[in-house]
Amino acid sequence: MTEPTGASATLDSPTTLTQQDRLALYEQMVLIRTYELAIQREYHADKGPGFDIGKGLIPGEMHLAAGQEPVAVGVCAHLTGDDAVTATHRPHHFAIAHGVDLDAMTAEIFGRETGLGKGRGGHMHLFDPAVHFSCSGIIAEGYPPALGQAFAFQRRGTDRIAVAATGEGAANQGAFHESLNLAALWKLPVVFVVEDNAWGISVPRSASTAIPSNADRAAAYGIPGVRVEDNDVEAVHAAAAEMVQRARSGGGPSLLEVSTLRMLGHFEGDAQGYRPELADVAEHDPIPRYEAALVADGVLDDAAKQRIAAAASERVEAAISHAKDSPLPDPAEATRYAFAKEA
Repeated sequence: MTEPTGASATLDSPTTLTQQDRLALYEQMVLIRTYELAIQREYHADKGPGFDIGKGLIPGEMHLAAGQEPVAVGVCAHLTGDDAVTATHRPHHFAIAHGVDLDAMTAEIFGRETGLGKGRGGHMHLFDPAVHFSCSGIIAEGYPPALGQAFAFQRRGTDRIAVAATGEGAANQGAFHESLNLAALWKLPVVFVVEDNAWGISVPRSASTAIPSNADRAAAYGIPGVRVEDNDVEAVHAAAAEMVQRARSGGGPSLLEVSTLRMLGHFEGDAQGYRPELADVAEHDPIPRYEAALVADGVLDDAAKQRIAAAASERVEAAISHAKDSPLPDPAEATRYAFAKEA
């Protein structure tokens, strides 16, 4: 983990994780991975000859976050359902970590009436007002709305905060810089998160970004910037703890970048011929690595691993069954939620 680079504040020392805390991080990572692999299975089950993305139980594109679990789990461990989270087109890990209803989210991904958006939005447009979660397929779109939420929390005199997550490619968008500037100017309670998975679709970050670490950009706005290396969930947890506390106490925004791993394609069906390191990706999987550390420290044993895996599978399969059993929207009501009702 790098040192903070911002000029306006100094972050405190990391929090200490108990064995129960560490186990909870592992359980969340396993749940997310189980979910992503199950969605991948269902997505590919019936795409038919030629891989028609419009066919099957899950229509449309699909962006999975396998390998990026440490970011969402480490950050969201410090949040409550009263805090707001905005995510990207690759949103499931943040949605699950922030407590979005799994049944309703899965039904939305399947395009069913019981989904978060009544089946109208799909997996890139998940909105759960119960825990103030949203995401979008537009690059860097989540940063400005997070400012609005943070501004509202500040004006109401609460200690609620907003977390805005995006990818490293979005750090070159105007919305990224405009949001950091305004958040710093108004000292808004927001934590900006950049997931650096090294690839903006098929473009390596070295070909798109002038500096090695987006965390260094925080200094331009006088706020702390920290980069966490090695996709380390406990290092993410420690850095996020400091930033969340800073935001809650009125200290203003911070920028956290995490070097993470996109284990799968940019989208399902992506052949990834542009990735020279593809054969080595599996050995960098963060879950087996964290699992081995917990076993070595006596926090986890084979019985616990089996129990956690079984619980995750049961919960995920129940959500998928719920989605499959839910009705499809009536085509006659395609515009039902698109317009305000007339008085």
